[in-house]
Amino acid sequence: MDLTPILDRFGESATTAAGGLVIGLLFGIFAQRSRFCLRSAVIEFAHGALGPKVAVWLLAFSSAVAGTQGLIAAGLLDVSEARLLATRGSLSGALIGGTLFGAGMILSRGCASRLLVLSANGNLRALLNGLVFAVTAQASLRGLLAPARDALAGLWTVADAKALNLLTLAGLGPGGGPALGLLFLAVAVWLGVRNRVPAWGWAGAVGVGATVAAGWWCTFAVASQSFGPVAVKSLAFTGASAETLMLFLSPPGNILDFDVGVVPGVFLGSFLAAALAGELKLEGFQGATSMRRSVSGAVLMGFGGMLAGGCAVGAGVTNGAIFALTAWVALTAMWAAAALTDAVLDRRGGRPGDRRDGGARSIAS
Repeated sequence: MDLTPILDRFGESATTAAGGLVIGLLFGIFAQRSRFCLRSAVIEFAHGALGPKVAVWLLAFSSAVAGTQGLIAAGLLDVSEARLLATRGSLSGALIGGTLFGAGMILSRGCASRLLVLSANGNLRALLNGLVFAVTAQASLRGLLAPARDALAGLWTVADAKALNLLTLAGLGPGGGPALGLLFLAVAVWLGVRNRVPAWGWAGAVGVGATVAAGWWCTFAVASQSFGPVAVKSLAFTGASAETLMLFLSPPGNILDFDVGVVPGVFLGSFLAAALAGELKLEGFQGATSMRRSVSGAVLMGFGGMLAGGCAVGAGVTNGAIFALTAWVALTAMWAAAALTDAVLDRRGGRPGDRRDGGARSIAS
């Protein structure tokens, strides 16, 4: 696809931001309708069930892998310059950051993307937690917490580009990525059929995965036809939330890019989906204890996500789809830490393991 006329007229920054806005809007719609949520999937799995929540998450993940690897195999995408494959990787950051993020995800009752989706539906708990998450992420990127993040990230690093790509590390050829994607997708389809996932669960989950692949293609297409440097990336919410926050607090603090378009796009898409479905509802905290727990979790997610190189979507799905080593380490740590935190704090403490509203209560209709 020739993007030269668009790039000549609007420039690289505005074009990638517009792409992020559209793709983010679609992600918001699909995530809202499918109830896509890593936290819910982990809790269901930790309780010994391979139920509909696990099926939806796996459908989204496998669709992202199959779509992204399919684009690579077709010659429409090259991710060799993606940050997690082209620069020194931090295994300590992925492991520690993923652990902190997974624990925080349980405490705040939602990962970063889920908080954004819920906040657009009127959930004030999610909105506050999302703001705390973004502030902490920004502090971890360039502020007070940056030295601690750098120190932890430097404990165990990998510089060899071959070791950073799991497909190369495993000795798989060009067809290895698409084959694994289709295998994951087959398992997800079997699980979806077994759990009788509803139509919107199927469409929304596959749509979430498709937007991840679309994000990779969009940024690569612009980068390959641009005279200026454009990062090849896709959907992520840790750095994107931090950058978007600074853009709104201190314009023009950051130039427009894909990330800055994604966050408002997801918010708008989720709002429209909820409005059309009649699901907009103002909700708040259950009390001071719930608020302290949730805010603490948001802080852990903000720091952990920045340390790990991404959130449950950024590291877990987006960078997992290109088989980045550190992304898979971070995702594994998120699952393990979330399951352990749920077992220690919720199941042993007699709290409900999972609620769709994330522990909020309605304060207005």
